Amino acid sequence: MSRPELNPTAASLLGFLHRGPLTGWELGRALGDSIGNYWNVTRSQIYRELRDLAERGYVDVGVPGPRDRTPYSITEDGRQAFSDWIVQDPGPDLVRSRFLLTVFFGAHLEPERLRQILADALRLHERQLEHHRALAALLPPNVFQSFTAATLRLGIAYEEMMVSWLTSLMETKNGQGH
Repeated sequence: MSRPELNPTAASLLGFLHRGPLTGWELGRALGDSIGNYWNVTRSQIYRELRDLAERGYVDVGVPGPRDRTPYSITEDGRQAFSDWIVQDPGPDLVRSRFLLTVFFGAHLEPERLRQILADALRLHERQLEHHRALAALLPPNVFQSFTAATLRLGIAYEEMMVSWLTSLMETKNGQGH
C-alpha cells in the first residue's frame, strides 16, 4: 500500500516532531524561530496539518494540558513518511514576493512613496540581519557545522545582500534607478 504524498508543510511538522512531543503552539514557535523566514506557516495551517497527520496515523495526539495545549508525537509510520519525503528531489524554488513585484513596477510610483517602501524594507532587513547574527552567536561551536547552522549562514548572507541592494537603490536618484 503506497502512502499519500506529504506536502512540505506537513513534512516540516514531522521533522520537528523527531525532537520529541510538541504542542501546536510549540511547533508554531519552533517554525517561526527557525524556518519561518523562508517557509511561512500560519497557526491555522499547523493545526489543520496536525489533524490530517493524526488521521493518517503519522502522529499520536496526547492528552491536553494547561490551556488546552495538546502534545503531538511522531509515530513509526510518520517517521517512514518523513523519510520517504525527505529523499525526494525538492524541485526548483518558487519565489513569490509582493515587495519585488512593487520594486519591478516602481516607475509607476511617486518617487517619495517608492523611497518610503525601500526605507521600510531596508529597516526590516537590517533587523532580520541583526536577529540572525544574534542567533548565530548563541550556537555552540560544535553546532555551527550542522545543516541547521548552514541555513542560518545562508539567512545572514541573504540579509546582508538585501541590505546592500536596498542601500544602493536608496542612493540612486529618487530611488528610481539610474
